[in-house]
Amino acid sequence: MRNNTLGSLIWLRLMRFTNQSNQLSNEFLKRFDLTTAQFDVLMQIYVYQPLTQIELAKKVTVTQGGISRMLARLEKEGYIVRKQDWKTKTISLTEKGEGIIDTAMPAQLAFQSSFFEDVLTKEETKTLYTLMTRVHKHSQKKELPPE
Repeated sequence: MRNNTLGSLIWLRLMRFTNQSNQLSNEFLKRFDLTTAQFDVLMQIYVYQPLTQIELAKKVTVTQGGISRMLARLEKEGYIVRKQDWKTKTISLTEKGEGIIDTAMPAQLAFQSSFFEDVLTKEETKTLYTLMTRVHKHSQKKELPPE
């Protein structure tokens, strides 16, 4: 650990926080009979509907195969509907899907916000958001170094 840079230590801390946050969110979302991945997919559909499976896969952290299985489950549960319009199949929420998001979203957002609001001031929270946004935008333009 002696040779770690501050940047690598920040990255490790972010990874640990993300893992712990996802585990706690999975436990929290059980009360809505959802996983964090399902919640994320339903939220993306909620915001961008109607959208294609390819568009959805780009917005979430689920593999193409995983998204197919998840959509089949969500459709079976009655949360989503897939409609064929000529060559394009789009995904939208059903009334039941919108209902679960309307119920789960405020609770999940409050739960996630508490990780920050319980320990940071409003100013620190704003600063963290600004810094993380800057790092995220930079990472989107980042290319792998040559081998």
